[in-house]
Amino acid sequence: MQYVNLGTTGLKVSRICLGMMTYGTPQWREWVLDETASRPFIQKAVEAGINFFDTANIYSIGVSEEVTGRALRDFARRDEVVVATKVFFHMGDKVNQGGLSRKHIMDSIDASLKRLGMEYVDLYQIHRWDHDTPIEETMEALHDVVKAGKAHYIGASSMW
Repeated sequence: MQYVNLGTTGLKVSRICLGMMTYGTPQWREWVLDETASRPFIQKAVEAGINFFDTANIYSIGVSEEVTGRALRDFARRDEVVVATKVFFHMGDKVNQGGLSRKHIMDSIDASLKRLGMEYVDLYQIHRWDHDTPIEETMEALHDVVKAGKAHYIGASSMW
């Protein structure tokens, strides 16, 4: 496996990242594999040297993070993998359960860490641009997530 720096950081990630959207519960989307069917793919990825795993709180409404965390605990050491997750989409029907407000970011990182069974994620990404929240509020909240040790790096994904 080839490894490269993640952006301009010193963090080394496998050139191939395993996206975890496909793993969780078919109750969310019919094409999603359940945990039992997911595990062989994740195990083979680890065995092939893939160390970069990307999930999101919205994937299978959190179940993808649960599957990701359990599989990685079984197949790899935490210090050998780079785990990324994302925040933005509504995780419930309450008004502040989505977007990139400080409240949602802080609530979401704690919920993601609990589902993953981890003390931190390596990369915490905003999943979309939030036109309703000042970018300063979002960036300050993400900065505080890093300063609290809940994420090592921040990033952005699918910015439309």
